[in-house]
Amino acid sequence: MGFTTEVAERDAWCYSPAVGVGPLRFGMTVDEVVEAAEMLGQAKVSDCARGHAIFTPTWKVEVHRRGVAPSSPAVTAYVSQAVGLFCIAADAMHGPQIAYDGLRLVGEDLSELESDAIAYAEARNVHVRYTPEGYAGPDDAGVVIRGQLVGQLLRSRPLFMVTRDGANTEWDSMPSEECRMNGQSTA
Repeated sequence: MGFTTEVAERDAWCYSPAVGVGPLRFGMTVDEVVEAAEMLGQAKVSDCARGHAIFTPTWKVEVHRRGVAPSSPAVTAYVSQAVGLFCIAADAMHGPQIAYDGLRLVGEDLSELESDAIAYAEARNVHVRYTPEGYAGPDDAGVVIRGQLVGQLLRSRPLFMVTRDGANTEWDSMPSEECRMNGQSTA
């Protein structure tokens, strides 16, 4: 039941498509991301491996919550030299609670989220998008649902994105560090 307690202690952030999540706005520089992230905790900046030559250099900003024992970052932001902040990943266990049009996206059981996403789609007469791993989410530009193991459970780790330099879609823009199969990194 530690997961339920942890969820109650998290901040609630708003998502605005093509604008940003919480205090993070797409297009921000690394310094702006670090400054905005201070409301949640401490930020650590590192270089990302250059998986594709078409992309400009990219940095990863890991934000750890204040007052939480050393753990995974609550939020990971990816900043491209060409377009600025283009991807925000919310950790399933430690990330802020983020909903999209009433659909809770962070830390949810993936099978329950799939049911909720299908009901959401039917109620609004929109499509459901499935990842290559089979995770369901709203078929709205800017949200890609990923899986993250939390103990023995597979929970939702959403990516909020805009298309980065040299890419055609969110899938093309996804940082290699966020490519996961069954909750494990493939990078």
